[in-house]
Amino acid sequence: MLTQGGVLSGRYRLGERVATGGMGAVWRATDLLLGREVAVKVLLPALTVEPEFTTRFRAEARMLAALRHPGVVAVHDVGQATLADGSRVDYLVMEYVEGEPLSARLRRLGRLDPATTMSVVAQTAEALHTAHLAGIVHRDVKPGNLLVKADGQVVLVDFGIARSGTTAGITAAHTVLGTASFMSPEQAGGQPISGLSDIYALGAVAYLCLAGRPPFVGDNPLDVALRRLREEPPPLPPDVPPPVAELVFRAMARQPGDRHASAADLAAAARASAPEQAPPPGPSGFAVPPPAAHPGQGGLAMATPVGAESGTGAITVASAPTRPDGGRRFGAPAMVTAVAGVVIVAAAGVALAVVSQPDAEGADPPVAASAPDAAGLVTAGETGAQGTGERSASRSPTASVPTTKGTSSPAPGRDDAGAVTPQPTHSASPSPRPSATPSSGDQANPYTATQACGSGYRLINSAPLTADGRRQATVHLLYHAGTGSNCVVTLKESAVGAQTAVSAFLEVRGRGRSTDDGSFRYYAGPVRAEAAGTCVKWGGSAGGASYSSPFEHCD
Repeated sequence: MLTQGGVLSGRYRLGERVATGGMGAVWRATDLLLGREVAVKVLLPALTVEPEFTTRFRAEARMLAALRHPGVVAVHDVGQATLADGSRVDYLVMEYVEGEPLSARLRRLGRLDPATTMSVVAQTAEALHTAHLAGIVHRDVKPGNLLVKADGQVVLVDFGIARSGTTAGITAAHTVLGTASFMSPEQAGGQPISGLSDIYALGAVAYLCLAGRPPFVGDNPLDVALRRLREEPPPLPPDVPPPVAELVFRAMARQPGDRHASAADLAAAARASAPEQAPPPGPSGFAVPPPAAHPGQGGLAMATPVGAESGTGAITVASAPTRPDGGRRFGAPAMVTAVAGVVIVAAAGVALAVVSQPDAEGADPPVAASAPDAAGLVTAGETGAQGTGERSASRSPTASVPTTKGTSSPAPGRDDAGAVTPQPTHSASPSPRPSATPSSGDQANPYTATQACGSGYRLINSAPLTADGRRQATVHLLYHAGTGSNCVVTLKESAVGAQTAVSAFLEVRGRGRSTDDGSFRYYAGPVRAEAAGTCVKWGGSAGGASYSSPFEHCD
């Protein structure tokens, strides 16, 4: 288990853990050999059990290390270390960046003036151009991945889900990573992407800076994606100069060919369209009051269910997981548009650079939150430390040991908190949907169902657990098409971080029930079982509420 003061490979002494995400945790550390401060990203053990993943991860690290630009976080080293308990971890060593996420700044200031916004766009576009020349598409450009240093320099971070044109990415097949409110139409629809997709995302970031709200909002990431495919962004506030507005709307053109030809062109256009010399976007940067909410847009980003970064979600473009025998694990209605039947599941990278002042609200807010939270500015999974103070990722009790019945397996990577990413429900059969929502005072759960179950699992059903008018937890059922296995995990939504009674169970028809119950901080499970072509019953309990499904998903 990683702890403060531990040393990786005899060289990197870990300090405080400052950010967590769907791929792992980022630690502030000291390079004992060179005597410098660095950021070390340690991958979740669940990811590195697959040799192919480790190979691709190291290949991407080598490509990122080749990038040379002041606006791109530098990669110093990649390696594997053996811990005191004999376990192994893979890690990435990066430049330590002192700065504030643009997402935090927008939450504090509301919005930015046009000149400052164009400075941010120009700097980011120049950094993207360097990556694009190397064949790397970032794929998740958003405010939470832009760090603003004290001198106003903008640094692009979190290439954890970047992809080279010559090397397969580290994401799962049929899965598109990105944040819903900034994702390009082609990315949301599962189409081929390019550097023009990053240009669209940067245009959406500029829109948020100028308007104080994202271009598209909705009740969930799927709704946001559909709006992006069907609608044009609403007008910007009247105080935005026409040349600036024209630049933003061109960058956000639905057809890639209608956008700026390259990130370099966008950078040049941003500098040319700036109404005056921009002040540094640092502490002295000028902010303007947020405008009134645009009709139909759900108000300001900070008050929408899915806001400025509405879900660092993975949009699964397959209509349903396929069984090894060719059958479908669950049915799906006919698609009306390219993404009408997509399932948005939790997945997110973690910032590759560390900020000196972690965003206390989370780098970006979660989709499930009723107020600003993370995997969106609402981020379903942008990580940064959600809340202040270090979070223990352990789900095990200190006073009592959970009892495990049957053949449930331990969860991989329980020592590294994951991205705060809500899981939407995709169900072949009805499941309870109470109207109650988590209390705004509850801490967001730093884990996701897909992270707890492991690589290859896809969400197929969810059941909220509600008691006394409050959402206590949600039980999730997932399926692995490659192995024919199901997985159940109960994620807490109330009293997160405190040890309370939680359970999860999975029963395959004709076999005994497997249960994981006890006093946990974050979740119960995962409970796994092979069930190809066999009906399953699943459920769980938390906070006095429980759910038990009938036997279902039989084909």
